[in-house]
Amino acid sequence: MTRLRVAGVLAGLLLAGALVGWGRANPAIRTVTITIHFSHFSTSQIDVRPGETVRFVIDNTDPIDHEFIIGGQHVQQVHEKGTEPSHGAKPGEVSVPAGTTQVTTYTFPDSVGQLEFACHLPGHYAYGMHGLLLIR
Repeated sequence: MTRLRVAGVLAGLLLAGALVGWGRANPAIRTVTITIHFSHFSTSQIDVRPGETVRFVIDNTDPIDHEFIIGGQHVQQVHEKGTEPSHGAKPGEVSVPAGTTQVTTYTFPDSVGQLEFACHLPGHYAYGMHGLLLIR
């Protein structure tokens, strides 16, 4: 085998190995669509796998603004008491203006447990705009 041919075979093997490794490191991202209608989320529970990355597509069909916040009890309490007018810079936190569709992506912890998704605009959480994310 010539040196050029050996180099080509080695380069091909390295590329194939990199692609296989890349596929494992970046599993397919699942998309979950949630509709907001009459100030309620279309689902109250979503099951996810430990370490899974989920792309949330939030469709707000209401004539009023909402938000979609993922987190544990502390995150939810901070947002319930907070005054942030809009979201979008953090994974799992997005403002969803009236009549729009917004997207946020969130990677869940590697351990089993639960988180919550919620809207914390004034009165919305108390009205029932929250649900569970079960990591199992």
